[in-house]
Amino acid sequence: MTLRRRWAPYLLLAPSALFLVIFFATPMVQSFSLALQDRSGNWSLETLQRMVEDPNFASALQTTIILVILVIPIQFVLAMAMALVINARLKGISLWLYVYALPLAISELAAGLVWSAIFFQRGWLNSILISLGMIDTPIVCQSAETQWLLITIIVVTEAWRATSIIMIILVAGLQSIPDEYIEAAEVYGATLWQRVRRVILPMLRPALQVALILRVILAIQVFATVIALAGSALTVLADQAYTYSTEILDDNVAAAYASVILFLSIVSSIAILWLLPVKDEQQA
Repeated sequence: MTLRRRWAPYLLLAPSALFLVIFFATPMVQSFSLALQDRSGNWSLETLQRMVEDPNFASALQTTIILVILVIPIQFVLAMAMALVINARLKGISLWLYVYALPLAISELAAGLVWSAIFFQRGWLNSILISLGMIDTPIVCQSAETQWLLITIIVVTEAWRATSIIMIILVAGLQSIPDEYIEAAEVYGATLWQRVRRVILPMLRPALQVALILRVILAIQVFATVIALAGSALTVLADQAYTYSTEILDDNVAAAYASVILFLSIVSSIAILWLLPVKDEQQA
């Protein structure tokens, strides 16, 4: 092996590695450093203590975890169904793919505003229900008394907005599965559920792994959708980090909240890699 061929892989990886060092590793170290310093710049756990003692910390952490637990299973079931439809290559499948992928063109904030126009006090849903005589007064969602209704609306919005991301990854994974395996299962009389469970899902693990990690991380970082739909009635970790950075002007506590988000993302990614090992990892 020549010297050029030996170093070629490292040279190809160098731009990506440099990008990660500049835009990921460096901010991550700076965030952890700020979180472990007090206002005078001395190393201390005071900032973490102030974050934990924040009245909104527990509710922000709880809401973030609840959203992750509710959103991810719903999105994966929907994405899997959508991917199977796309992979079936039915007539007019290009139109279905366009319809499924349309929410990808809408930002997180715009999606929140669209769904707030549907659900909230002067929204379409209340107007229709009142015109039909089904309710006398509008249903108010943005309040502490309707917190679970508000969470449900956020889950629906996130499922509509981001399911297509998972679908595209799963479609790519499905197209990498040789048709012979699925055809053999059909010949032996396997039902659709048996083919999905015994053939498709085991061979789809690499794609599932990538999609699950990506979506969990994005769910932990959810921000604009919650702000657009809930306002101040509900808070998440990213919202608290933003509040401390721009309104309270305490970068240390904001960095502490960001560090919690990063810690949850790393832990969830490690857990997914452990729970969904691909074939090479299993053999190792």
